[in-house]
Amino acid sequence: MEIKTFGNLIEWTRIKHAELAKCLTHAADKHPDQRTAMLLHYLASQEARLDSMVTVFQDKADPKALDMYAYDMNMHNPITTHMDIDDHYVRMNADEIREEVFGFHDQIAELFRAMIAKAEIPEASDLLREFLDMEVNESKLLVRQTERMDDM
Repeated sequence: MEIKTFGNLIEWTRIKHAELAKCLTHAADKHPDQRTAMLLHYLASQEARLDSMVTVFQDKADPKALDMYAYDMNMHNPITTHMDIDDHYVRMNADEIREEVFGFHDQIAELFRAMIAKAEIPEASDLLREFLDMEVNESKLLVRQTERMDDM
């Protein structure tokens, strides 16, 4: 996907959440360890929920900010999380999966922090800050919930 505007960037992020949800679901259905499969199902459901949240966010966002050109984007897929539907996550243990998924969220947050600095109008920087806040808050929730799974 070519990213020319902040709206494109947010849409690209939504797509990445959806892709990760599919990968995690695929692995959950095949993982030999039941607890890890439960973790994968939970993470997949949360990624799907984020996909939906981003859609709602886009619908409510200021069109002027969404249409703002994203200068110096130069994105050649800066997210390094595995997004292919294969057995990558099936071969991982729960800690490795959490580390990779949380790393994905950290990468999204860092990307948005960098883009906030490049926003030329207040509406665009506000849009990106709101989106960053949503991503960071959801990521913190994900970390807390998966830690609780370990307590069970």
